Amino acid sequence: MSLIRIKDATDPSTWGPAIDEAVHAISRGDLVVFPTDTVYGIAADAFTPSAVQALLDAKGRGRQMPPPVLMPDARTLDGLATDVPDSARALAEAFWPGGLTLIVRAQPSLAWDLGETHGTVALRVPDHPVALALLRRTGPLAVSSANRTGHAAGRTVEEAYAQLGAAVPVFLDGGEVPGGVASTIVDATGDVLRIVRGGAISLEALRAVVPVVDPAAADAGPDSDDPGIARPAPGDPDR
Repeated sequence: MSLIRIKDATDPSTWGPAIDEAVHAISRGDLVVFPTDTVYGIAADAFTPSAVQALLDAKGRGRQMPPPVLMPDARTLDGLATDVPDSARALAEAFWPGGLTLIVRAQPSLAWDLGETHGTVALRVPDHPVALALLRRTGPLAVSSANRTGHAAGRTVEEAYAQLGAAVPVFLDGGEVPGGVASTIVDATGDVLRIVRGGAISLEALRAVVPVVDPAAADAGPDSDDPGIARPAPGDPDR
């Protein structure tokens, strides 16, 4: 293992150079792996299409499975999304930062290409100090779980490196992640909120905030480690 590419980010008092290197990598259009509150993630600048494509290539996935976007705080929501329903805002207020991903309608003016999103974007604010330290410097990042598609997501930097080492120049080591369970994904683009994937936030917890949430997905399935999801076109009855 090439430890040169693995940077210690376990201590906020000393992780400055590691965060700096990750920020510089993102600005160059390179990929970075870092810990989140769920699993380790592989990240690219959301506004650099070639970087997003490199992320998809590293995972071995196609454009039909666009990556979510992680944000430093909930205030970024209105800069990236439009027509966000009050019910989705209530969930964001209750569970961000944390293990909730919201699919909302993307701002049409944004110059990005995340894949075949059909005008939507999946947004989350992670609850991990390393992730937030990086996001505050870079702004929104396209992030998917740090694994090859079909394999288990890394809970340690070593597990992530074993799968993605050849494709990623900078790995931030924040220790073993506390979660290990993927985020719950809620589609907020329709008339009612709809669970697309079960995960870290239970249906009961969601319903305690928003009474009507359609449990369209059961518990997280075999590929639930991977927060990338295919999003059907607006109006699709299976949306």
